[in-house]
Amino acid sequence: MNRKTMKLLLAVAAVVILASCSGTKNVAYFQNSDSVNLDASKMLYDAHIMPKDILSITVSTTDAEAAVPFNMTVPTPLTQSQRSTYAQALLQSYLVDNEGNIEFPKVGKVHLGGLTKSEAEKLILEKIKPYMNPEETPIVTVRMSNYKISVLGEVNRPGMYTVGNEKISILEALAQAGDLTIYGVRNNVKLIREDSTGMKSIHVLNLNDASLINSPYYYLQQNDIVYVEPNKVKAQNSSVGSMTTLWFSATSILISLTSLLYNILK
Repeated sequence: MNRKTMKLLLAVAAVVILASCSGTKNVAYFQNSDSVNLDASKMLYDAHIMPKDILSITVSTTDAEAAVPFNMTVPTPLTQSQRSTYAQALLQSYLVDNEGNIEFPKVGKVHLGGLTKSEAEKLILEKIKPYMNPEETPIVTVRMSNYKISVLGEVNRPGMYTVGNEKISILEALAQAGDLTIYGVRNNVKLIREDSTGMKSIHVLNLNDASLINSPYYYLQQNDIVYVEPNKVKAQNSSVGSMTTLWFSATSILISLTSLLYNILK
């Protein structure tokens, strides 16, 4: 092996190594985790109630009859043996209107928009106490029935996901979606969020940076949309694929026209 060939092989090897290092740098999450102060992440996330949320509200009392007026039920129709019957009744759900209010039995309009679940439970408890025996100690439980997020773009399982415990981080959302594909851009993930007034905002998240844990956008709110854009390689491949399809279509049409003209003029 001569000297020129050796230099060429070394140059190729250097390029491959640099490309490998660059690829790892762009793919690995939380690369600077050793240098990030996580004190700011010491917080327990609690979702806030927003317009269009669907709430399940249960009132429990030692005297079962005392809670009946506040636990409205909706019968569920089922068809069995060609006749309509009713299963065990389900609790009535409450839709939060655009002003953040619900209509609660006996109490009337209650403003819950912007409150956490625990704050909403305390407020409803205060509203219903005047209608109960002073010795009664009711327990109010509030749950969000439609807490969901959407994950789109370069992930393995894009779609809409329901969150049962009303708490999910950006990493947990991506895990549910099967993680990013190799073509997903890790340092430019878009988070689209709508606040209680209907105002939309777009936030850029860098999964390569461990300080994301301290970000106010680390935990997702209900109805958040996460979009992972494709990298240049995927975009170029997509463009080449489209151009190739167009080229083959144009060539096919040209051949057909040429064959037609040949048959006419011969």
